[in-house]
Amino acid sequence: MSTVNQHISIPKNVSSNDDMSFDFLRKKGIEYIESLGSQFWTDYNTHDPGITILEVLCYAITDLGMRINLPVEDILSSNSNPIQEQFFTASEILPMQAVTALDYRKILIDIDPDIKNCWLQKTSKKLFVNCKDAKISLKKEDFVGTPDTFIKESEIRGYYNILVDFKEISVAKKDILKTKIIEKFHANRNLCEDVLEVSEVEIQPIAVCALIELEPEANEEYIHALITFELEKYLSPGIKYYSLAEMFEKGYSSDQIFEGPFLERGFIDTAELKNSSLRTEVRLSDIMQIIMSIKGVSVIKDISLNNCEAIETEGSVWNICIPANKKPSLCHKSTLNFSKGVLPVTVNKIKAKKYLEEIQEDFAYSQLNAAKNRELQVPSGKITATEFYSSITNNFPENYGIGEIGLSESASAERKVKAKQLKGYLLFFDQILASYFKHLSNIKEILSINSELSNTYFTQTITDMTGFKEIVNEAYLSSGEKKLDEFLFGHLDDSIKRQNQMKDHLIARFAERFAEYAFLMKSLYGASSDEIVLKNKSAFLINYDTISSKRASGFNYFNQPLSNLWNTFNVTGLENRIAGLLGIKGDKNQQTGKRGIKRKDISGLFVQLYDPSPGESPNLFRWRIRNNADEIILTATEDYENQLSAIKEMYFSILKIYETSEKQIEQAFETLFKNRDNGIVFKDTVINTFEVIESDTHKYSFHIINPEFVDDLSNPDRIIARQYELYLTLEEVKAAMLDLLIFFKEEFSDEGIFLVEHILLVPNPNEIINADYYMPICADDCSGDCCIPNPYSFKISVVLPGYTYRFADVDFRNFAEDVIRQEIPSHILGKICWIGYRKDQITPKDNDLLDFEEDFKNFLLDKTQNKQDALPEFIKSLSKLNSVYPTGTLYNCVDEEEDISGKIVLGRTNLGTI
Repeated sequence: MSTVNQHISIPKNVSSNDDMSFDFLRKKGIEYIESLGSQFWTDYNTHDPGITILEVLCYAITDLGMRINLPVEDILSSNSNPIQEQFFTASEILPMQAVTALDYRKILIDIDPDIKNCWLQKTSKKLFVNCKDAKISLKKEDFVGTPDTFIKESEIRGYYNILVDFKEISVAKKDILKTKIIEKFHANRNLCEDVLEVSEVEIQPIAVCALIELEPEANEEYIHALITFELEKYLSPGIKYYSLAEMFEKGYSSDQIFEGPFLERGFIDTAELKNSSLRTEVRLSDIMQIIMSIKGVSVIKDISLNNCEAIETEGSVWNICIPANKKPSLCHKSTLNFSKGVLPVTVNKIKAKKYLEEIQEDFAYSQLNAAKNRELQVPSGKITATEFYSSITNNFPENYGIGEIGLSESASAERKVKAKQLKGYLLFFDQILASYFKHLSNIKEILSINSELSNTYFTQTITDMTGFKEIVNEAYLSSGEKKLDEFLFGHLDDSIKRQNQMKDHLIARFAERFAEYAFLMKSLYGASSDEIVLKNKSAFLINYDTISSKRASGFNYFNQPLSNLWNTFNVTGLENRIAGLLGIKGDKNQQTGKRGIKRKDISGLFVQLYDPSPGESPNLFRWRIRNNADEIILTATEDYENQLSAIKEMYFSILKIYETSEKQIEQAFETLFKNRDNGIVFKDTVINTFEVIESDTHKYSFHIINPEFVDDLSNPDRIIARQYELYLTLEEVKAAMLDLLIFFKEEFSDEGIFLVEHILLVPNPNEIINADYYMPICADDCSGDCCIPNPYSFKISVVLPGYTYRFADVDFRNFAEDVIRQEIPSHILGKICWIGYRKDQITPKDNDLLDFEEDFKNFLLDKTQNKQDALPEFIKSLSKLNSVYPTGTLYNCVDEEEDISGKIVLGRTNLGTI
């Protein structure tokens, strides 16, 4: 049956019923006019000036709509902020550090082409538990004399042995590669895991003897080489690398391709890697199938399979079982004989070997291309002037006299005035539309993870309206875009709040949330919490590639210098993630430009408590804060009877500093500079919580005041912190105030975190050791066969300072403990300790944190050198850690109006966490 092709015609109704449809917008506009002014306006013909204005506005809106619907890459592209810098690339955000056994196999094979394959095997260490004396040991003979009924056995799990299949290389090269494998494992080590041994897989030689009939035109030397190559690949499969394009051709999606670690030499098909495990048996049927699949092979006349050493004493077998941890390989007794028809064919062994080498070289060369173009390119958009705006007055008919041509010289004064009035009326619409276009051009900044905008509403001046200067005042003309933004939208723009909302949107895209954290910060920092939380969110997003991909990683302790063990970014991924979620400020990494948590001394961070008159009674206390250059930048104004009062006043001062913004200081000094230029004498000036004063010698300084007593100059509680440096000019004191503000908002923190993996504390039993080298256990834990104390397997200790402003707050501490428990991998048991005190706050011999830091540093230095001299002292420090709790008062259950925050409620207080 014939079919008639239907002609394609343009439909009559082309309305899209959105902001790109002129007819739809015009229809909607008239509907609004009818609903609002139908009693006064009934003529909606095209000649009506009101309808003309409506149509021009509809046209301008369609222009905006079309720009909004440009490809996203075009909207986000700009010279100042390239689109490639606005997004994580696929290789940055999709891969994970090695987690599974397959992941480890990938990164270890990727070290060198001479590593053909490798396998991870779980292993463990025997641990003997003396339940009578509450002791443990790796050697049972340490408990000689203790009845066997009291001795229980356990296993320290989390260890691996690595079996490697090398190509035919020298012993020296194998030793080098074994060291590299250990280094690579430790650089990607999982939390609470370690490697014990790297060994080469043993060979199980087998013999394959076959008589094969070839097709007449077949090249017997080449087929001999090809059969040998395919049989070796079957017996001991190597790993093939694929390019990005080849992985897409195999049907994988981008998230599947980039799953797991990102490799240097290309992509490995995970399904193929799973099938490349050590063979447990070799089947004759498989070998026959491989031979018959080779082009040029006609018939297998005879074939046999056997162990190499048994080939002469036993007949052929159908399958051979391969012992564990061995790989099968063709031995020298294997023979391949060929015939063509009834005539035998002699194979030139030298020529066949050359063919085999060429096949192997071709395979190796094909693998080189897999390493090229491993990255998914971020789309490069066209840079478009999305903010460009032309006044709608230029789109009106010329008889209106408001366009580029304007009115003739002979037009009456009344006519010119009416034209100006119409321009002034249309300027309202112009400014709104211009603002929308400007917003569109700033989308790339608003939604950027690393943007630090001072405002989130934008506008621009109208530049191409004829006679524009005659309509607006001088203030409008002289103000730049930034001032115009503030003038038009300043009362609407809560920049911090809106940026928090934008960051929440971006964080939600990674399935993360900061709602509970922001709520608690509000109760601690009040109005200033929004800015603090915004900085925490920004830091979290900027570091999310690392925070996400390394969340389960341990740190690298293998052959490290002290500089990479202490005061270092070489920490566990869990520490970085917990710090990000709790808003613990990190240090700036000069190599990456990002901030990250460091393992360092935190007991002496920035804050110093001291006795201003040592040796005199009574003992009084003061506080002072030093910056990164160890310069005193803020100090107390009085002496305190106890340290608690001093610390409380210090945190109160810091809180007041947070309440002042850079913008407030900038605006206040702008007024001071104008007054100075106009000859007005300087007077002491209060800027929110800062006060700038002038000395008798006409030098300037500033201090922090309590806003509640701003007018009570005689109140001793008015000045709560001082900065004693004197400055010659107002410019200098302004810079100092901004530096102080930025220091506290960007750098200051007396918080930190330590994480100890217990598996690293297992001693070496081959060296002389005693009970002090083992972690303590409790005899009460030896109850029944199912409960055997094991302080090493998949256990960690999380140590935090318990004395800081946030960590001393009961509600925030409870929140932090919940976060830590949720983030610790489910197979790992964590103990959380909130310890203290600051350096010099109490006598050193009673300072758990100070002892812990020193002993931890010594232990790590010993660990990387494969020594254990510092192990007993570190175990002692770790074991004696006691959580500190803030002083509290009991909650009065009778008084229903009493605030429960900070109170201790019996039966609801956690006094210790495992």
